[in-house]
Amino acid sequence: MTGFTIDRRSLLVGAGALPLVVSPARAATPEAQGQPLPGTFNLPDPPAKRLKWAVVGLGTFAVGQMLPGFVASHRARLTAFVSGSPDKAHDLGARYGVSRFYDYSNFDRIADDSDIDCVYIALPVALHAEYAIRALKAGKHVLCEKPMASTVAECEAMIAAAKAANRQLGIAYRVHFEPNNVDAIKRLRAGEIGDLRYFSGEAGFVVNPSYPPHKWRLQKALAGGGSMYDIGIYALNAALWAMDEVPVSVTAVYSTPANDPRFKEVEGGVEWRLRFPSGISAQGSSSYCYTYATRQRFFASQGSISMDPASDYSQINMTMQHADLTPAIIRAGSPTVQFSAQIDAFCAAAAANQPHLTSGEMGLRDIRLIQAIYRSADAEGQIIKL
Repeated sequence: MTGFTIDRRSLLVGAGALPLVVSPARAATPEAQGQPLPGTFNLPDPPAKRLKWAVVGLGTFAVGQMLPGFVASHRARLTAFVSGSPDKAHDLGARYGVSRFYDYSNFDRIADDSDIDCVYIALPVALHAEYAIRALKAGKHVLCEKPMASTVAECEAMIAAAKAANRQLGIAYRVHFEPNNVDAIKRLRAGEIGDLRYFSGEAGFVVNPSYPPHKWRLQKALAGGGSMYDIGIYALNAALWAMDEVPVSVTAVYSTPANDPRFKEVEGGVEWRLRFPSGISAQGSSSYCYTYATRQRFFASQGSISMDPASDYSQINMTMQHADLTPAIIRAGSPTVQFSAQIDAFCAAAAANQPHLTSGEMGLRDIRLIQAIYRSADAEGQIIKL
């Protein structure tokens, strides 16, 4: 019987012998064959082509959020740490495969280090300008945490240093790379809820002066300002992103609890309002006194978009509502990719020596506005023309 096999059970003898079973012969197993690599995948760059990064400042945010972001990046690799704590730097170096270490006294030696292309600065605000300028003069591209610096003059000096060195300067507004925030702006631009008429945003948390990551935020010499500099800048920047206009005036009042010993040097809270040429307005508040909040609401002629939280590290909730219809929950992607996406975008800008999406000019704009907010609040709500 060509093409068939005899089941061996049929050859058993005795009372328990099984009947003859005839089954088809098994086909030969096909050999595995390789296929060409499809061109549709967003594959990471090989190590040799990745830009090499030094991280300056190994605080809670850098260690908890940005270092994992570098690991997830497609275009970057960590090569150096700059820290005032050698033990911490070497411990993290062992975990992340980093073997080049600098401290703040020998920082300028990075100019001679060919294993550093870019520098990420995660120091207290008052140190941003100094170390950004020194890194730029050393010939490195710089991604600096927000807020950009303590003063307008410092921001301008950072931009001038970048131009003189022919290097890129970016400010780490990570939510511009967060999928849900990006999706919200795309929907606004596409007119899905009509014409934008009004924005509101709240951003704050209860500051704890005994917690080291909070302590320096209450010292003006290090923080530059209070809650508006630190967390309030998220809602302010979101308003400007959404409106896509330059405001013409600002008003503001402080909302710091009376006699609170935490706020001897910086404001505990501030409420602000921007007016735009089109006649629409945006308002918001920042606080070191109310419970954690990062909420944004966009009201338009045919509906609204609400985000709560809006700028969290790992959770973003967004709903869109048209007129009287039931709100629709929208998920555009995982918020956790915002850190690696920001790094990859800066790598692309640095490699091409083209401006980063969230450039130094954006950082300067926001500091100018925050300074105007403070001037208005100092004058108990006086209108400041811009």
